[in-house]
Amino acid sequence: MAISQLQITGIRNLLPVTLVTSPRINILYGANGSGKTSVLEAIHLLAMARSFRSTRLQPMIQYEQDSCTVFADIQRDDGSRSKLGISRDRQSELRIRIDGQNARSAAQLAQLVPLQLINPDSFRLLEGSPKLRRQFLDWGVFHVEHQFISAWQRLQASLKQRNSCLRHGIMDASIIAAWDHELCLASDEIDQLRQAYIAQLKPVFEETLAKLLDLPGLTLSYFRGWDRSNSLQDVLNKNLERDRALGYTQAGPQRADLRVRIEKNNAVDILSRGQQKLVICALRIAQGYLLSQARRNECIYLVDDLPSELDEQHRLALCKLLDDLNCQVFITCVDQHIMSSGWRTDTPVSLFHVEHGQITPSGVNA
Repeated sequence: MAISQLQITGIRNLLPVTLVTSPRINILYGANGSGKTSVLEAIHLLAMARSFRSTRLQPMIQYEQDSCTVFADIQRDDGSRSKLGISRDRQSELRIRIDGQNARSAAQLAQLVPLQLINPDSFRLLEGSPKLRRQFLDWGVFHVEHQFISAWQRLQASLKQRNSCLRHGIMDASIIAAWDHELCLASDEIDQLRQAYIAQLKPVFEETLAKLLDLPGLTLSYFRGWDRSNSLQDVLNKNLERDRALGYTQAGPQRADLRVRIEKNNAVDILSRGQQKLVICALRIAQGYLLSQARRNECIYLVDDLPSELDEQHRLALCKLLDDLNCQVFITCVDQHIMSSGWRTDTPVSLFHVEHGQITPSGVNA
């Protein structure tokens, strides 16, 4: 799957633009602040209905504009085409159109346009809170296991109700027991789906990382959110009084974590920034590979400032891995010459110069 044409209006400093893009490698180059990252942000909005640069929508919408819009023509792997469009205004009203029809939710976009983002904030995957690693894990499970979304929705509903009972001091044992039962059923299903996904991800991640970096002793492990030697129901019963005192449920899949370690140490405490970036890239690429295997549908990769933190050897190794995925990639950099090598001679590469919000196609290498 690939974006064949992209139209952007009203996003940050970008002038309205229509881009005809390569199905493979697209390089956006120019000075810092020229608008390169805003193009990636527009694609992210199209796929995820939100920005990756801010939790607030208003900064993304161009000054003195009421809304921002992104349209795209999508070329599917089976040869069929789709037209997608998204618009958000300053009141956060969201409009999504898929092939001329209104879409019900952003989840439909996520399914149609699977997206992987590698940017400076990606370091938070290793150094940030477990929530970020759960989101990474659940992205993969969501795209590979169709039943995950219904189990996740049941988990959120039962957890919300149980926490409400805890906060409001509802002592009726039958009410707590009912929500505990639903919570445990959804939790066990999610845990099984996550475990199955991790079992698939680990060998692909290890093989991918080995092509980028030699890191003996690095391990990827999964903590499900409660003691493995006990059932969740037993843990909930044991912690009930403390949960009541805190006003929320302590144990469960909402506390799960994906742990990246070297020996007994967190990897983030041992690795250099360049090594961390390569580990993160290996995780993202491994996820994309599993998706293509499960759904025969390639991810689109957004890589902001690819050369940063990497020497030439590791930059070339990363480019080769991205090239071997045979998927569409959008890359930003300051100097186009740094990114001119590393691709196969038959890989289509499109170049776009970005300056003061204006995007100009500057060449195609086919």
